[in-house]
Amino acid sequence: MSEPNSSQKTDQSQKPDRSQKADQPTARKHTAQPKARILIEALPWLTRHHGKTVVIKFGGNAMVDEELKAAFAQDVVFLRHAGLRPVVVHGGGPQISAQLDRHGLVSEFKAGLRVTTDDAMDVVRMVLAGQVQRELVGLLNQHGPLAVGMTGEDAHLMSATKHFAEIDGEQVDIGRVGRITDIDTGAIKALLDDGRIPVVSSIARSSDDGHVYNVNADTAAAALAAALNAETLMVLTDVEGLYADWPNSDEVISQLGASELEKLLPELASGMVPKMQGCLHAVRNGVQTARVIDGRVQHSILLEIFTDEGIGTMVVPDAEHEGADQ
Repeated sequence: MSEPNSSQKTDQSQKPDRSQKADQPTARKHTAQPKARILIEALPWLTRHHGKTVVIKFGGNAMVDEELKAAFAQDVVFLRHAGLRPVVVHGGGPQISAQLDRHGLVSEFKAGLRVTTDDAMDVVRMVLAGQVQRELVGLLNQHGPLAVGMTGEDAHLMSATKHFAEIDGEQVDIGRVGRITDIDTGAIKALLDDGRIPVVSSIARSSDDGHVYNVNADTAAAALAAALNAETLMVLTDVEGLYADWPNSDEVISQLGASELEKLLPELASGMVPKMQGCLHAVRNGVQTARVIDGRVQHSILLEIFTDEGIGTMVVPDAEHEGADQ
């Protein structure tokens, strides 16, 4: 048999290595597998929450950190495209404090609520509706024409009356701070039915005296979740959740019933009280779950809703909690 000539040898040396080519799809498959598992893990939660309303209170560090703000907007848009109906309620504590300082106005808190003078109320209104809301709407609308900003004043969404703080059993006047007395969900439902994402600033007008009031955003989100018969209320905060024995332990309570939470309320730090009172109000008024989650964690909303482990603390009605314990 004659040996191949040099040109034949050259052709053979240029043939592709079939073993290497066969390894490439395998490598791609292994790289993609974790992504597929994540999607499959989300499937039962997607099915459960499809078409359901989720009210999210936006606050804490998530409001001031640029990366966290962008991640929050991505999460909310993801919920919308995944078939949920998200509603965002926001305050603006850090931004309000900064603007009050610029105007030479003192920031003071009593019973976890901002003391709001008439002058401070002008600043609150300007910051919430003119700064925080516009920025958040802009971030959401980078992903499509989805978000619509409104305040509690618009379409009589929220009506309020003057709220007095309770300190050591006494009623204390804290200025233009309101307690919600009524919610008209018509405008919100119309926006949701149109595929929009309502972004609500927590200020409300009183039907009694005509004043505009500063309403705690945790309280406003809880009241709106109950009025909308939402599936879930989510409250973003700057802690991992509700601690079992703070400051002696950093163990987070993963789930508790309404009655358990009610017993814990007197022992909580003042900043956590409105958040946990809001969760309690929500689950006792038709909302299936209320969750306090760490807004310092990127994509914490998706981790809480679409993973088996979840993060933060979930509050449920007593009957559901008792059933889970059995």
